[in-house]
Amino acid sequence: MVERAAAAAVGAAVHVSRTLRVPIFPLGGALLFPRQQLPLHIFESRYREMVRDAIDGAGRIGMIQPLRDDDDNQAPLYGVGCIGDIVGVEELDDGRFNIVLLGTDRFRVISEAESDAGYRCAEVDVAAFDDRDPPPLSLGSRAEVEREARRLGDALGLAVDWAGVNRLDDEMLVNAIAQVAPFDIGAKQALLEEATLAARADLLVQLMQFHRVAVSGGVEIEPTLQ
Repeated sequence: MVERAAAAAVGAAVHVSRTLRVPIFPLGGALLFPRQQLPLHIFESRYREMVRDAIDGAGRIGMIQPLRDDDDNQAPLYGVGCIGDIVGVEELDDGRFNIVLLGTDRFRVISEAESDAGYRCAEVDVAAFDDRDPPPLSLGSRAEVEREARRLGDALGLAVDWAGVNRLDDEMLVNAIAQVAPFDIGAKQALLEEATLAARADLLVQLMQFHRVAVSGGVEIEPTLQ
């Protein structure tokens, strides 16, 4: 019996969760990835409180998208977000903040937690994804991402420093486009939840192609605010 159990354990994928309680910032269209930075301007009173508490505490915030883009502080949330460490902070004279988050780990929400604060908190599993440094993209995949990014930029009439873009490593390139491209919330969430960089690059190419065709055909697409 012991031998059979051991064999089954060896052959099965075992997920060991690592649970954290974090303040969460629901913000549609604002994606954060591991090793990627996200600047934010904090002006609402509840999120000023959140930033102050985070600075005084563990120095981290969980970024997550709401399922609907409203501001009632009770909107249902997607199940996956990303932890951000506060690596830059400027407190303005009127109490607002400019902060910079550095992504560390994507997480899966376990449950929302009771909180006396004005902001929401959640118990999250920060071991839900393998967020170690990814292997590089194939040359073909990298070229396809760059080509579609240029085409979309031209269709949108954007002025882009393509020489600077070409110097980005694969992960930075894919995730930076995912952050700034004018996709809707659901598309951005799908990019965040892709397990591997290669899969995210493939999806990104498809989304850029769709968006370019829609823009070129005169179809109005609601941009995602950053």
